[in-house]
Amino acid sequence: MKIYKPTTDSRRHMTTLPYKELLSGDKPHKPLLAAKKRRGGRNAFGRITVRHQGGGHKRRLREVDFTYNKKNIPATIETVEYDPFRSAFIGLALYRDGERRYVVIPKEVKAGSTFIVAEDAPLTAGNRLPLGSIPVGTSVYNIEIAPGTGASLVRSAGNFAEVIAHDAGYAQIKLPSTEVRKVSDLAWASIGAVGNEEHNLVVIGKAGRSRWMGIRPTVRGTAMNPVDHPHGGGEGRQGRGLRRAKTKWGKPSGKGQKTRTPKKYSNVFIVSRRKVGKKRKG
Repeated sequence: MKIYKPTTDSRRHMTTLPYKELLSGDKPHKPLLAAKKRRGGRNAFGRITVRHQGGGHKRRLREVDFTYNKKNIPATIETVEYDPFRSAFIGLALYRDGERRYVVIPKEVKAGSTFIVAEDAPLTAGNRLPLGSIPVGTSVYNIEIAPGTGASLVRSAGNFAEVIAHDAGYAQIKLPSTEVRKVSDLAWASIGAVGNEEHNLVVIGKAGRSRWMGIRPTVRGTAMNPVDHPHGGGEGRQGRGLRRAKTKWGKPSGKGQKTRTPKKYSNVFIVSRRKVGKKRKG
């Protein structure tokens, strides 16, 4: 981590990542860049549907490949780059047939490393193969939920899942949330753990830096009036007056409460629910 001299109160605890050491310093590959219009959390009618979004620095979208449909063609990581839309670092992969694609890279992979997507690929970091071919105890990331749908699980910085069992055509995966879930053996996953594992150690340091990132201020429910929030009201500083914490709209939130839809379609694939709160830390 990069720390700074305490020239101001906000600078005292601020930390950043040493990007010069972690990245290759190359400019983004233009053919894989796209414009991204900022909507500030508003829908097509202009109403805010996601709060605390807006402003921030202008960003260009990197078209990251999560389908990995170029099989049995070796690829070399040319550059390691920063992606403003995700916590993980991305690498520009040059396939042997000449095509370039951006991919999320594991922490062991550097510029010049190679990987391959194949059913008989070696069990080395960055390689991708079906879950049925991955032995128990292996760390994986970029996991498909269903075969051919593209990677959708375990894609953020420092995360990995563990293959803990194979049974009746399914692999049992222990996710970073501690949930154990069944995924088809025909679905594909990448070997290793996502890079940039120090991302969660970054200290923002000041409100202005959050605004650069497009994050607007959050107001506590207890600071509001009763008409605005279930936790609002009371003379002076008050407790919430409720046994369970609620959102602005009265739904359960935080403090280890279960918020999952009771009859969700994917319940049949969950072997054990995630642990929350103090139990998870233990």
